[in-house]
Amino acid sequence: MGRTRKSCCCIFLVILVIAALIAGGIAYAVSKSKKNSDASANIADERKYAEALKVSLQFLHIQKAGKLVNNKISWRGNSALKDGSEVDVDLSKGLYDAGDHVKFGFPMAFTATILAWTILEYGESMKKVDQYKPATDSLKWITDYLVNAHPKDNMLYVQVGDADADHKCWDRPETMSDKRPVVQINKTSPGSDVAAETAAALAAASLVFKKSSDDTSYSEELLKHSKQLLSFADKYRGLYSASLPKVKKYYNSTGYGDELLWAGAWLYHATGEKTYLNFVTGKAADDYANWDEPTWFSWDNKLPGAQVLLARSSFFDEEAGGNSVIGNYKQTAEAVMCNVLPNSPKTTSSRTDSGLIWVSEWNSLQQPVAHAFLATLYGDYMKKSNNKKLDCDGETFSPDDLRDFAISQANYVLGKNPEKMSYLVGMDGFGDKFPQFVHHRGASIPADEKPSCSEGFKWLESDEPNPNEATGALVGGPYLNETYVDARDNVKQGEPTTYSCALAIALFSSLTTTHEVDKSLS
Repeated sequence: MGRTRKSCCCIFLVILVIAALIAGGIAYAVSKSKKNSDASANIADERKYAEALKVSLQFLHIQKAGKLVNNKISWRGNSALKDGSEVDVDLSKGLYDAGDHVKFGFPMAFTATILAWTILEYGESMKKVDQYKPATDSLKWITDYLVNAHPKDNMLYVQVGDADADHKCWDRPETMSDKRPVVQINKTSPGSDVAAETAAALAAASLVFKKSSDDTSYSEELLKHSKQLLSFADKYRGLYSASLPKVKKYYNSTGYGDELLWAGAWLYHATGEKTYLNFVTGKAADDYANWDEPTWFSWDNKLPGAQVLLARSSFFDEEAGGNSVIGNYKQTAEAVMCNVLPNSPKTTSSRTDSGLIWVSEWNSLQQPVAHAFLATLYGDYMKKSNNKKLDCDGETFSPDDLRDFAISQANYVLGKNPEKMSYLVGMDGFGDKFPQFVHHRGASIPADEKPSCSEGFKWLESDEPNPNEATGALVGGPYLNETYVDARDNVKQGEPTTYSCALAIALFSSLTTTHEVDKSLS
């Protein structure tokens, strides 16, 4: 009996060992399969983001004014060739800001700043998917315009076209016939916000062209204008929408302190000069930095961008990193991150049931896309500096958590939403459709038609989808209840803008490939 029991025990132990080995093997195989599956999913998603990047960049080409070079948009042609001629300045280039034909300098400059920032941080990712040159070409199209718009030290042309008159027309840019007056700011009619934003754009772009061209003269020219414009913005302070009341209906500025800090931060990165470090850490910081109060990044509010940009200095710049005020910028940038991370104790309630950041009924996608970009970027700063933890009121988060948040917003935009609607025109993404009735004049009118100002309204009112695809247009987006009405006269939801497009380019570039940011932008 004893031997039998021992034999049974031995057999039982062998069976247990074999079972354990089999279970371990299965677990390993499942784990390996899951890892392979996750890796494959990540690669598939990165390909979608690369496609979304390529598609988004096409919208900037659609929005170009002037004599188009190597035009690849079949339904676009030369337009606005005489812009600025009444003041003997060539303002023919630049971008139409949305579905109309006005050139608003304030959002256009912001578009350029974001595009330049993206190229500086994620240019290598852009190169891997052959989108670096299209991005730099579009950037130069804007900066050429901005340089020409600044013919004197203390003067800047900030608008071409009468917005009220323009919005009474529905025509193609190639055939528009209404007068296109130019509007300026100067010593007696200041505009610190738009002047400083333009300074930021030119400083950031100067770094791009310093890196991307053997000829540094263009970069130096941009930097010269940038310095002059910040000096002008700082010396003659005032809101441009106070000096030019008509713009309040379209791009009303709520302050200029954020742009002053934003421009100072960019000039510090572009020059390394202590003058600009002192500027962003001195009285301007005391007056405008709003420490530990996270706000929403947009064409009107640059503070979150400035905070993240100056936090970069805290991570990588030994001289600036030891400055306590730069530390305050980093701390506030962290508050911005904690505000959007969904599991943070300090997370915002400003989001839809499906998790999309939602702040405004007009152009609702601007803030989620903007903050998704900032989150990826901040996470990449953390990774590069080997800083693995972000503290949000006692809860810690990693760079991967920030990237996961950004991915959630990007995926929502591309169709992972209740409507199964990709809000990027020309790409189904993760959904099964994209908008067909985009609020965009050029897209809505057949290319062989030449309607007058008023004759074109029949296409605004048409029940047919747009005959021309506004490829790359990021439409305004869903309402808080996550519905979207695809109608051409639904301006709140259906009108795309160049600055939202630039933010989308930034977000998709940051997710296209796994890439380490450089410690220096210069």
